[in-house]
Amino acid sequence: MSLTLRTISREQHLAYVQTLPAASHCQVPAWADVKTEWRSENLGWFDKSGELVGAGLVLYRQLPKIKRYLAYMPEGPVINWYAPNLGDWLQPMLAHLKQQGAFSVKMGPPVVIRRWDAPAIKAGIQDPDVKRLRDVEATHIEPRAFEVADRLRKMGWQQGEDGGAGFGDVQPRYVYQVPLANRSLDDVLKGFNQLWRRNIKKAEKAGVEVVQGGYEDLAEWQRLYEITAVRDHFRPRPLSYFQRMWTVLNTEDPNRMRLYFARHNGVNLSAATMLVVGGHVWYSYGASDNIGREVRPSNAMQWRMLRDAYAMGATVYDLRGISDSLDETDHLFGLIQFKVGTGGEAVEYVGEWDFPLNKLLHKALDMYMSRR
Repeated sequence: MSLTLRTISREQHLAYVQTLPAASHCQVPAWADVKTEWRSENLGWFDKSGELVGAGLVLYRQLPKIKRYLAYMPEGPVINWYAPNLGDWLQPMLAHLKQQGAFSVKMGPPVVIRRWDAPAIKAGIQDPDVKRLRDVEATHIEPRAFEVADRLRKMGWQQGEDGGAGFGDVQPRYVYQVPLANRSLDDVLKGFNQLWRRNIKKAEKAGVEVVQGGYEDLAEWQRLYEITAVRDHFRPRPLSYFQRMWTVLNTEDPNRMRLYFARHNGVNLSAATMLVVGGHVWYSYGASDNIGREVRPSNAMQWRMLRDAYAMGATVYDLRGISDSLDETDHLFGLIQFKVGTGGEAVEYVGEWDFPLNKLLHKALDMYMSRR
């Protein structure tokens, strides 16, 4: 199969994504407008008959002082990763990116390697000898993913060393998902643990209401998000980031981004943003006040978002990144504990991979990044 690669228009890229059951929200054309500090390009792979068979959003970040770039494809590109001739897809891409002045390429194949269901994770948490998710036997292993990793290694790609939650610009390797395909909502609720079900009932009894917000409510979102940032010690993104995200994503598709609030007696206690691409729905950012926790607003909000995702025909509700630590003393442990209560499963991707086109500059970047 001979493939050609060339720059495509955003319209072509979007039209291609719309033919797929799902793609990462980091691979839709509008994501380039969210990440304004990067230059972007839309790539298309064409087969012999001239049909578009793959697409990718590339973000270029310039090195300080020189006209060379890091080329990054978050959770992409969107190609046939299981193709035995993977080189025919990736070689033209590397040649093109080199021509564009890239000294290093980073990509995140959307390829799942292992899954652990909730009972397996719970058993792991209870076992004092188990410290990480990878110490627990996976409930499902995808053998084809190992072949993909082997092919990449043979081509000279190097696996990124993040391994952990990878928050920030680097995409998470481990995520938590609630599968919705071929399940009734009753099945989904039955999959929740007792504490979650109790908390959903508690919120209902207390009269917590969950509502959808719009662009004009982003300032209120920001208030809750900044309270969360202080409490959880992270640097919050500015309000302008979420305003831009809302505008560009919903201009591309009016249902791409949603905003939810859980409120009690007219006071907003928690909020979340949701992203939708085809049958894949993500809970992307969450925020909550320090007050009103006893009425369980976050559980009520997640249950409403999950029901809405189900009503849209989603096949998966994705709670995004988790750390792979099952150690109760780890500061990220609460995250997996909260998410595991939804039933669902922990999912490991093959992670991010780098290809140094210029070994010297790649090494310099590595050193620069490790010092930050």
